[in-house]
Amino acid sequence: MLVTSATGKTGRRVAERLSARGHTVRAGARRGPTPFDWEDPETWAAALRGADSAYVAYYPDLAAPGAAEAMATFGRLAVEGGVRRITLLSGRGEPEAAVAEEALRNAAEGVELAVVRAAFFAQNFSEGLLAEGVAAGTLVFPAGDTGEPFIDADDLADVVVETLTDDAHAGRAHDLTGPRAVDFAEVAAEISRASGRPVVYEPVSGEAYAKLLTGFGLPAPEAEWVAALFASLLDGHNASVTDGVQRVLGREPRSFRQYADGVWGGNGA
Repeated sequence: MLVTSATGKTGRRVAERLSARGHTVRAGARRGPTPFDWEDPETWAAALRGADSAYVAYYPDLAAPGAAEAMATFGRLAVEGGVRRITLLSGRGEPEAAVAEEALRNAAEGVELAVVRAAFFAQNFSEGLLAEGVAAGTLVFPAGDTGEPFIDADDLADVVVETLTDDAHAGRAHDLTGPRAVDFAEVAAEISRASGRPVVYEPVSGEAYAKLLTGFGLPAPEAEWVAALFASLLDGHNASVTDGVQRVLGREPRSFRQYADGVWGGNGA
């Protein structure tokens, strides 16, 4: 089974779980055991050749410019490589991601495709873009007071493994969220409680956030795209909760509080 972005938040977890179940895993990454780079299509065919299944976690995001074209190429190469099943990581409420989903679906005709559309990852606060600010005690983000039903990446990985190993998920799409919507002020409060140190949420405009990102070295066009993506995702249309995790795994998803206690040790409980 090929796992793309195998050193990322979800790919690493999926690869670990598949290996623990006894599956032969190709960990696709720029400097991984299986060379795979989303910016270098020349690496894709070799990684796919002879693989039975693939987990597709596109970088930087399935809504990014060029993602649909990349999915069309990947789908064609998957068919040529003999891949039978693909699980695609997508985003909830992202029109551009839906276009990329369809591009893969059309190009990978005959391949069993499952799609998992995920809410904002809880792990973004400990492993991703926001971890540095959390560690410094200030969570700066253009989310206002909008709630988001954060999904734990471990729950997501568990769902992905089921879609890759169970025929029942072929052709299906699963929308995955946590058990309730939490706004960013609550996020800061939960992290403060669990870690035993103060973390403050500082809401900013999308424009101010883009300038902040450029200050950290991100090219201006990319910073503006990231800020615009977050603004579109956190306008309230994704605040609803789904039962996707329950339907696939037969259990409740982990709450943001459980995530925070697991990462920061529940020191403030």
